[in-house]
Amino acid sequence: MPTPTDPAVLYPDIAACGGLAAALRTEAEGCLRAVPVTSPDSSPLLHASVASTLPHREPLQISASSHERRWSIRGTEAFQSVPLVDGTTDDLAEVARAARAWHDGAAPDDIRRAAPFVHLAGRFEVPDRDPARLTESEWQRMRQEARDLEYTWQETHQALIEAAHAEPALRALFMRAPIWATRAAWTVARARTSRVAGVVAAATARSTCAGTIGCSTEYPYCPTLIGAVGLRKMSPLRLVHVNSERRAASRSWR
Repeated sequence: MPTPTDPAVLYPDIAACGGLAAALRTEAEGCLRAVPVTSPDSSPLLHASVASTLPHREPLQISASSHERRWSIRGTEAFQSVPLVDGTTDDLAEVARAARAWHDGAAPDDIRRAAPFVHLAGRFEVPDRDPARLTESEWQRMRQEARDLEYTWQETHQALIEAAHAEPALRALFMRAPIWATRAAWTVARARTSRVAGVVAAATARSTCAGTIGCSTEYPYCPTLIGAVGLRKMSPLRLVHVNSERRAASRSWR
């Protein structure tokens, strides 16, 4: 791995301003001049954050590369700290415009319009933390990600996600991997999901064994989801969520 360059050498203009926060205030016609922008004392040339006027958003995190002149952003919601927007650019003025839009509470689509380098994670914001809407938002993110993959196993992975989403019992579940690992318990029971198994099996037949392995390696939730929709075992399966918060709902699936 290349040795990191001294930030003062890589970013002499940022150093001359006194740090990334101060430099950002001078960019894009000073659009951040009246906005709270801070940098940590430990690395003022490489990091900054911009608060949002929306309480359900965390401050936008801005980081500079230690190997080349590039900046990246990451904007997350406050409930789960999952990203809504991110992106990388070599134009600090674009970063300032994105930061201003984040601060002002602009919708993710509008943030990207203000700064085209911004990438949308696919989620929509759920300020009231409604569980059903949070679940819907996460599925939207997963489906977009599956469509946008640039791997040889993209077709297999997309078929898996779409097949699972087509099943109401699975679509009602929050599918983010860390949640599966730490907040929910699952029971596998017999049921009729041959339609789902058939969809994924057909996709698998058109793909390769390596593609299936790639999908499972890249996404920790895939082995569980693969088992649920019958990619490895064609016997019909059904997932029953036994999380205490959804115990009543899970009884209706049995």
